[in-house]
Amino acid sequence: MKRQRGTGRTAGVLAAAVCAALALPGGARAAGEGGGYAFDDQARRVKGAVSNLDAERLTAGQSYRDTIKKDGKLYYRVDLDDKQNAYVSVVAVPKAGAKAGYSDGIKVTMQDGSGTDCGHQSVNFGGFGFARPIAAYTHRTIDPDSSSCQQVGAYYVLVERTSESDGSDWELELRYVTEPGLRKTGPTALPETWASGTPQPPAGGPQRRDGGAGFHNATSLRQGEWRTDIRPGQTMYYRVPVDWGQQIFATAELGSSPAADAYVGYALTVSLMNPARGYVDGKDLSYDGDPSTLALDPQRPVAYENRFSSNDSTSGLRFAGWYYLSATLSPEIAKAYGDKPLPLTLRVNVTGQSKPQPAYDGPAGPFTVTDDDREAAASGQSGPQAARSGTLRVVGVAGIGAGTVLVLGLGAWWLLARRAAGAGPTPG
Repeated sequence: MKRQRGTGRTAGVLAAAVCAALALPGGARAAGEGGGYAFDDQARRVKGAVSNLDAERLTAGQSYRDTIKKDGKLYYRVDLDDKQNAYVSVVAVPKAGAKAGYSDGIKVTMQDGSGTDCGHQSVNFGGFGFARPIAAYTHRTIDPDSSSCQQVGAYYVLVERTSESDGSDWELELRYVTEPGLRKTGPTALPETWASGTPQPPAGGPQRRDGGAGFHNATSLRQGEWRTDIRPGQTMYYRVPVDWGQQIFATAELGSSPAADAYVGYALTVSLMNPARGYVDGKDLSYDGDPSTLALDPQRPVAYENRFSSNDSTSGLRFAGWYYLSATLSPEIAKAYGDKPLPLTLRVNVTGQSKPQPAYDGPAGPFTVTDDDREAAASGQSGPQAARSGTLRVVGVAGIGAGTVLVLGLGAWWLLARRAAGAGPTPG
């Protein structure tokens, strides 16, 4: 009887392990398979309100899903103290193949109870001519020199959509995170000089690393040259750990094609987003079948005082953590070059020595770079930021595949059951 009870416990553990393996992101199939955006599988459904007083409350550290109609305006609520900085990001995901005008896009604003604008960001599709996932954020920043938006109370996040060309609904992915305040006030002035020259391309030659289909499963990169293939209409996501005092540089090269020599404007766009998923910079290139290269503008080193800059790109480099790169290939490429993927190379440089983090009055949360982050970047791990620490190493079955885990688990359970019943071990 003791053996039988032990076997039951073992079988329960094995069954739980198999279920856990099947539940892992990517365990059954890759998120965003088929070219679509990969939403956070832990996101909760929320319904934005047309009036701020009816807005649902968002919880820090949680992701949400919603839908916005053409020319829609949606309100959400966050309750803030007078010590922490708050960030709410919105990823707008139109339907695949939707057309978009130059000014079509989204605007995200945070307001206090009196309607004062605490911070906003607008992002549009530019001259691309078609819709793709775009991200913007808003924030309430603690500023000792400001009297507005510093009080304890209810604040409201307003998401506005402008769309002249696409009448279909857009899906939204929202995320609310907080950053601790400082134990003591630090400098607010930006350094007058900084290294603005583009470094030499990283050494070592290209290595294969395919991108994820969303922020949630973005593929980790360190400094290096990274090779992939991208299909017309596809958007790939990568993330790079950038510490305090460091700079990130990125270039993208679209390889040649023998299929045709037709000219396609706005063929590839590459964007840089910060750890709060706020837009920092973006560039695009045209393509005529020959190799074509773009480079993101040189940016200042990551520093706390960057947040006090009036320049949006500089202000976005306000904290350490995972910085995101997205690359989108225009669906117009398919008309001239077919629906086959084109070769794409990303070259990433991270320069500068890491500096100590500011005197945060509490854990930095996602706004730091850990040894586990650097290890994830070196090995190319993908998945949610919550999968920091040794979790990825402990649950190594994720790399085996759910089917293999299931077979091994059932085989082990069967063998234990035979032993418990008095049967000898089975060869093989």
